[in-house]
Amino acid sequence: QVQLMESGGGLVQAGGSLRLSCAASQSISRLNAMGWYRQAPGKQRELVATITSGGITNVADSVKGRFTISGDNAKNTLYLQMDSLKPEDTAVYYCNAQLFVRNYWGKGTLVTVSS
Repeated sequence: QVQLMESGGGLVQAGGSLRLSCAASQSISRLNAMGWYRQAPGKQRELVATITSGGITNVADSVKGRFTISGDNAKNTLYLQMDSLKPEDTAVYYCNAQLFVRNYWGKGTLVTVSS
């Protein structure tokens, strides 16, 4: 069982920055992969960025060049640095962890970008 808790969401103006954090209940180096997903009102949940235990990252085209995913093994925490935010980035952001065949999710943190 992996528990995840996101933090760092909030209200920001377009062009601003936020850093999301996801604290895991166990060592993230033992997880197969972690990632960030988001769900905007009326839309399906979509992938934002993922990182494997080996450090390989995958970033959605819509946020490439603006968002950076990283992890801190010592703190068991996953981060999402979001720069140059746009109103269309407004969504609930969820942290995900994969351990073998199971997926675990946090409860999400709301990011609102005003124009």
